[in-house]
Amino acid sequence: MISKGCEQCAKGGKMVLFVYGYCDQRDCFYCPLGENRKNVTQTYANERPVESDEDIIAEANLMDALGTSITGGEPQEVMEKTCRYLRLLKDEFGEDHHTHLYTGITGGRENMRRLSEAGLDEIRFHPPYEQWGDLHGTEWEEILYIAREEGLTPAFEIPGIRAEEEFLEFLDEGAADFCNINEFEMSDGNYRRMQEEGFELKDGHMSAVEGSHDILETMGDHEKVYFCTSVFKDAAQHRSRLKRMARNLRREFDEVTDDGTLVYGKTWETEERLADLGVPEEFYTVKSDHVELAWWLLEEMVEEGDVEEGEIVEQYPTYDGTVVERTPVA
Repeated sequence: MISKGCEQCAKGGKMVLFVYGYCDQRDCFYCPLGENRKNVTQTYANERPVESDEDIIAEANLMDALGTSITGGEPQEVMEKTCRYLRLLKDEFGEDHHTHLYTGITGGRENMRRLSEAGLDEIRFHPPYEQWGDLHGTEWEEILYIAREEGLTPAFEIPGIRAEEEFLEFLDEGAADFCNINEFEMSDGNYRRMQEEGFELKDGHMSAVEGSHDILETMGDHEKVYFCTSVFKDAAQHRSRLKRMARNLRREFDEVTDDGTLVYGKTWETEERLADLGVPEEFYTVKSDHVELAWWLLEEMVEEGDVEEGEIVEQYPTYDGTVVERTPVA
């Protein structure tokens, strides 16, 4: 059985709250952060830049968030901000709004107490790769028990670089509740350094690294180890989140695709022209320099010669509204 946080993530129900882009502990060669997130102080709720608390609430409502994952950079580097957002989420959405946090430092008892009191449910530790296999008897072992004593669920979340049986020992000893292994991936932020370290993309994949699945031979049979593939992240987590957002954001005439994108038509005809053609008001929206309407209606009007040209637009239902495809209709 997967953790509550992972269960919500699989449903696309976890909002990602990026609180801080700096990580002062080390410069990991596999860090996936791109230039727009690395070493920045800007907070993001999913793709939305956060300028006020209302931005976080709005984004959570847009996707009907079941919970929130807090990430960075290093969230423990900005404890006041991190704890304030935790309290905000719990106050707004209640105790059932599940929260988990990713961290690459231990933080100590005071931080664990502050996070717990602010409303954090689950903390996922990512020890430095260089220390894997030598964590027993260190602050990394101690913090697992401290976190539990302070009311948090302690766990590991690590990239699938290589198998390490010490993580299984922590699970068997009851120190950690589970260990998530993320399929090792290349991104725009780490591609060059990953290649320098000798890693290559798996054939036929855009991000998965060759050999990452081999870790399952050693660690995959443990009931408290979960391997999260790059395909699952894209097909299940990301797509499910988009669908949740699209259902809430869609207008009367928008079509929601199986990928969670929105499809509509765009024309440069005037509102008066559409009214003359008898188009019901619920089937179009007037913008500053164009009109958006049902895509099938646009096709029909172009075919019949009522409208000269237009385009069918497919875009993400996210704050930045990234356009996936434009198809001319003429």
